[in-house]
This record gives sequence, structure tokens and C-alpha cells, in this order.
Amino acid sequence: METLQILGWIYLGLTIGTIGGVMVLALFTGPKLKGYEVQVSDLRDEKRLLKAQINKMSKRGKPQPRKRRNWKKKPSKK
Repeated sequence: METLQILGWIYLGLTIGTIGGVMVLALFTGPKLKGYEVQVSDLRDEKRLLKAQINKMSKRGKPQPRKRRNWKKKPSKK
């Protein structure tokens, strides 16, 4: 009977210790995870902006020619 009581206290201690450990880990890693998520979103925004800049610069080709002006020819002097 005494052995069963000791095993019960060990089981209770392990259960409480596990729950307490999970809670402590959650308290310490929660802010770090939030910081990492913010950093990842900032880097994704930066990547998107840089891709847009690269596409904008690579699409430059020859400039479009000007439209032809319709001038009337001056009569030549004889």
C-alpha cells in the first residue's frame, strides 16, 4: 500500500511539473515568436518591393519614337 502511495505522489509531481514546464516555456517563447513573425513579414514586404523595382528596371527598352509631325513643306525659292 505504501508503494502505491509513493507512485501516486510521483505521478502527481510529474503531471504538475509537466504542466508547469509547458506554461513556463510558453511564457518565454511567446514574445520571441511574435518578434520573428514581424521580422518575417517585414522581409517579405522588402522582397516584394525589391522584385517590383527589378521588374521596373528590367522592362526598360528603347524609348518609344516620337510621333511624326505633319509640317507643310515650304515652297522652295527659285
